[in-house]
Amino acid sequence: MPRPKRRRWVWLEPEITYFKPKISNKEIEEIQLTIDEFETIRLKDLLGLGQEEAAKKMNISQPTFHRLLSSARKKLAESIVGGKAIKIEGGSYEIPNNIMRRNFGRMGFGRAGGPTGCVCPKCGYEEEKIAGIPCRSKKCPKCVIPLIRGN
Repeated sequence: MPRPKRRRWVWLEPEITYFKPKISNKEIEEIQLTIDEFETIRLKDLLGLGQEEAAKKMNISQPTFHRLLSSARKKLAESIVGGKAIKIEGGSYEIPNNIMRRNFGRMGFGRAGGPTGCVCPKCGYEEEKIAGIPCRSKKCPKCVIPLIRGN
């Protein structure tokens, strides 16, 4: 029996989950891009993070990040070249804010693997966590939204 998949951390769920080429054909083939694949594209190609840093942000290994990124890029290319719709849904993921709330009692903050900073869920801006000051009391200077506990 295979080992269960580790749930990937996704910092920003897509607001728009369907893209379709402007063609008159009503019957159009769809390609499913999972939310964790979407996150790899966002971190690597949009935010410009290195694979190792992006993999840490998603709480996965660098080879797993690379496989997800390659799969996502192939699906996007197939959609553009073949005129197929992209539907973003599914995947094995969790939103870090929910993870932090659920694991607060188990995780030793500051230990390896535990959250050590404050992060903007929208743009990825990071700030060092100061003991005694909750991340939610700080705001992202760019997006002006509360920060969340990050990795």
